[in-house]
Amino acid sequence: MSAFEQGRVRPGDDGLANTAAEKLRSMVPAAGAMAYPFLLDGFHLAVSSASGQLPPGRMVLAALCLLAATAAPLLGLACAYWMTKRAPSSFELRARRLAYLSIAAPPLFVLTGVALGLLHIPVSDELVWVAGWLAASLCVLLGSEQQRPAKSAAIAPSIARWRVTHGVAAAVILLYVAFHLTNHLLGLLGPEVHGAVMKIGRTVYRSSVIEPILVALMLFQVAVGARLAWRWSALPADAYRVFQIGSGVYLAAFIVTHLNSALVSARAVHHIDTNWDWASGAPTGLIHDAWSIRLVPHYALGVFFVLAHLASGLRGVLIAHGTATTIANRIWVTGLAGGAMVAVAIMSGLCGVRI
Repeated sequence: MSAFEQGRVRPGDDGLANTAAEKLRSMVPAAGAMAYPFLLDGFHLAVSSASGQLPPGRMVLAALCLLAATAAPLLGLACAYWMTKRAPSSFELRARRLAYLSIAAPPLFVLTGVALGLLHIPVSDELVWVAGWLAASLCVLLGSEQQRPAKSAAIAPSIARWRVTHGVAAAVILLYVAFHLTNHLLGLLGPEVHGAVMKIGRTVYRSSVIEPILVALMLFQVAVGARLAWRWSALPADAYRVFQIGSGVYLAAFIVTHLNSALVSARAVHHIDTNWDWASGAPTGLIHDAWSIRLVPHYALGVFFVLAHLASGLRGVLIAHGTATTIANRIWVTGLAGGAMVAVAIMSGLCGVRI
């Protein structure tokens, strides 16, 4: 006698099981985000549990942990693409947006640690982190199941102006980003060179006129970018659009986190100069400090995504102005490769490499 005949399986049970399995698979990005700080813990344990030169086994373990932590946001990006195949139901849209949010795990984890310190809350940031992601996952799983009507035709025109404004503001901010990244690249020549160039730059971007404008533009980009990401995340999208949304989500979290760390925590509260020593975690360094190791993926992916996001915007502009898609795509790939190389170079300098 079959299980169905015995009454153990009812019609529709397979569909319910498949739905439950789909929902659990949709939580993979949240699980990756929850695992993120523990991968950093694994790296720190590997590099700090031996005196002198690391044994090969621990060196491999440390490298794998740091690589996995740095790649964790890419899991969210891949899942967001996997979920972006059609007009979503309410649950699917919540899960898709949670996947996009998981891409920003590195800056959000830094923000969590800094915020707890500023508020003098003596609770483990990892405990708060896991609790937050569990709460977000439950909100996604237990929310309404109603089907969302398709709004593709209505959404695109309504955000066109914001998209143009976002691009214009980015072109202005690019001047500061170009100087800032170049200044960090000079760290490969030594902190003294970096400091000398930074001192010159600060006469401009820390002036009483320019700095408030620059901060306002950054926050404006976060607000407009969040609006664009929220609207675009509801629509079917190709891999290029998913990457543009995901990199934008990361940058929004990165900007808020960096402004909070530099302007609020360092300068306003603790009266610390945000110089090379501050950025590189001196005297212990980024690699060997249990808290500061979180800054390695945070900074590295910040550099990569700011350049890659600019490349994504440039690709869209080129295609809109008649450039062949194949050529625009090659320029985009070149931008991503260049962003990765600049990120590796800057992080090498911050971790002590000199040329």
